[in-house]
Amino acid sequence: MIYRIIQAALSLLGLVVGYEISAMVFRVNELLRLLSLNETSVIAGKIVSSLIFAMIFYLLTPKVFLWGTRTKEWLENRLQKTPMRDILYGFIGLFMGLVIANLFSMALLSIPWMGPYLLIVANLVLGYIGASVAIKKREELSALIPIPVGQKKQQTASANSSASSNRIKPKILDTSVIIDGRIADICQTGFLEGPIIVPSFVLEELRHIADSSDVLKRNRGRRGLDILNRMQKEMNIEVQICEKDFDDIAEVDSKLVKLAQMLDGKIITNDFNLNKVAELHKVPVLNINELANAVKPIVLPGEEMVVQVIKDGKEAGQGVAYLDDGTMIVVDGGKKHIGETIGVMVTSVLQTAAGRMIFAKPKSM
Repeated sequence: MIYRIIQAALSLLGLVVGYEISAMVFRVNELLRLLSLNETSVIAGKIVSSLIFAMIFYLLTPKVFLWGTRTKEWLENRLQKTPMRDILYGFIGLFMGLVIANLFSMALLSIPWMGPYLLIVANLVLGYIGASVAIKKREELSALIPIPVGQKKQQTASANSSASSNRIKPKILDTSVIIDGRIADICQTGFLEGPIIVPSFVLEELRHIADSSDVLKRNRGRRGLDILNRMQKEMNIEVQICEKDFDDIAEVDSKLVKLAQMLDGKIITNDFNLNKVAELHKVPVLNINELANAVKPIVLPGEEMVVQVIKDGKEAGQGVAYLDDGTMIVVDGGKKHIGETIGVMVTSVLQTAAGRMIFAKPKSM
C-alpha cells in the first residue's frame, strides 16, 4: 500500500516537474524567439513533457523506494547512536539556518525564472550549515544556553544507561536448541531470566521439519513443537512469539543475529557455526553444549571412582565406561572387565570441543 502511494506521488511529481520544465523552455523560447509556436503547440508541448516526466518518475519508483528504505534504516541507526543533546542543538541550528534563508526570500523570488529554485537551494544549504555548526559548537552552546541538556540530561542519560545495562536481556531461541529439548529443563530450574523469544521464522522452520517426509526429521520437528507448548503452558516463564521477519535475508542464522542486534538480546543455541557467526557480529551467545560441559563434575588425576565397563575401546586392551552425565571413561586394560563394576584410578583428563574424556586404569594394576 505504501509502495503504491509513493508511486502515485512520484508520478504526480513527475507531471509537475515536466510541466515546469516545459514552461521554462517555452519562456526562454519566447524571450529568444527561436521558434514561432502558436498557443496549441505550447499546450501540447507542456502535456507531452508532463507525461514523459511522469512516466520517468513512475519507472524510477523501485529504485527510489529502495533508496528511501536504506536511507530510513541508516537514519534510524545514526539517531539511535547520536546523543539527545546533539540532536537538540542540530535542530536549533537547522531552525536558525532556515530563518536566515527565508530572510532573503523576497530578494530571491524577485529573480526571474530561477528565483523559486534558488530559494530552495538556499534553504537546503543554510539549513545544513546551521545544523552542522550548532553540533560542532555544542560545548560552547551548552555554556551560553541554559537548556537542561547539561548535568540533568547527563544524569538522566547515565541513569538510563545504568538501567539499560542492568536490564535483563531477552533470550532468543534457535531451531536446534528447541529440537534438542534441554532448554525446557534449564528454564524449569530457574537459571534463565527474562523473556524467552521464539521468532516466527524459527517456528516456520520447525513446521517444515515437522512436515518432512523423512521420519527422523519429522519426529524431531514435532518434538520441538511439543517442547515449546510445554514451555508455554506448564512452566512459569514468559515465552513470546516475535513476528518480526527480514525478507531481504534468506538464512535463518543471519535473521537470528539481526533480530538479536535489534532487540539487544542473547541467542541460545547449540549450533557451533551460529555461535561463531554471532561472535563475529558481537552478539552474545548462550551455548547449551558449553553449559553442559561447564556443569560436569571436575575430576583430577589420582582420584578413584567405581564404574561399570560396558564395551571395549579403540586400542588393544581398553575398556569403555560412562559416568551418569555421559562422560566417557577409557579404562586402560579394562577389556577383560567388560560387564563388571570395578574401581578405577584417574590417570589423565582430556578436554575437547566435543566434551570431556577421562583416562583411567583399574586400581588393582
